[in-house]
Amino acid sequence: MVLFDPGSRIPLREFGILIPVAPNRSERVLDELRRSPVLAGRDESQWRLTSDGTELCRADIERVHAPEYVERLFSDGLKQVILEVFELIDDDGRPHRYDPALATHPLSDLFKGSLHWTARTYQAGSEALERGFCYHLGGGAHHAHYRFGHGFCIVNDSVVAIRRLQAESRIRTAWVIDVDAHKGDGTAALTATDASIVTLSVHMASGWPLDLPRYDKDGVEHPSFTPSDIDVPIESGEEGVYLVRLREALDRLWEYPRPDLVYVIGGVDPYEHDGLPSTQGLRLTLEQLLERDRTIFDRLRAAQLPQAWLMAGGYGERAWEPYVPFLEYALARTLDHE
Repeated sequence: MVLFDPGSRIPLREFGILIPVAPNRSERVLDELRRSPVLAGRDESQWRLTSDGTELCRADIERVHAPEYVERLFSDGLKQVILEVFELIDDDGRPHRYDPALATHPLSDLFKGSLHWTARTYQAGSEALERGFCYHLGGGAHHAHYRFGHGFCIVNDSVVAIRRLQAESRIRTAWVIDVDAHKGDGTAALTATDASIVTLSVHMASGWPLDLPRYDKDGVEHPSFTPSDIDVPIESGEEGVYLVRLREALDRLWEYPRPDLVYVIGGVDPYEHDGLPSTQGLRLTLEQLLERDRTIFDRLRAAQLPQAWLMAGGYGERAWEPYVPFLEYALARTLDHE
């Protein structure tokens, strides 16, 4: 099933933010699926889900993030948090990829959208538990850390969702498989001491966030360098062995105890046509991305593990392209067995 809630859209340009995220990425995916011959003859209600009305409260965020950070999110400090998370002000105090004159919405609304987005990530996990597969056209904010947001991510939606499902006794354990171009640093750091969540990250071996200073002036290591349970760094030029390395990593993951639920951070920013400069260290073809996602989907499906996928990174006008063939593949197999 494909989950899309228009209320959880975060059209950055409406906030004056000039990061190259196409405002209609999710809608374009839906439009292509509506025209897909794979879904011909099926009513949209058979494969598309909308919001079930579930919302998150402050306590849900407090299970994951530091009290002082949560206080900033729910206070007058929110605007400064967003300026920091989206890196909208440079070291000299000047706007960076940011033009407030273009904004039609206050920055505070960005957090509201993030909360709706995170609620749908929770819903996707719930749907996966019931149906076996759900793809949320949103989510994947894997850079948010315990004490701060990071890399365009205000709260870590997959960990927030897992913690709520655990608090409700609906699951005990989860895996997070992250194939976004950037290391799943926030997720790794937030779950490093908790054996109930196992993390796998396949990512660029260099570049952001791994080009940040590793230690501060007091010798404290930046949490972005916290290892996942399984890390697979891919060097520029190693695209030809990407799928081999992924399969090897999945073999290692299967050595861990079987989880109750799997979240997949399915970012398509490794795409060779991605529009974000910091993703250029990994350039996969459309065919490689489809095989990446099919490999994960098939492995989880064969093991009858509930899988909730999140859209995560994907930048520029062509970012919608890799999602469509995979969703055709996954929906064809899911709907035929309902």
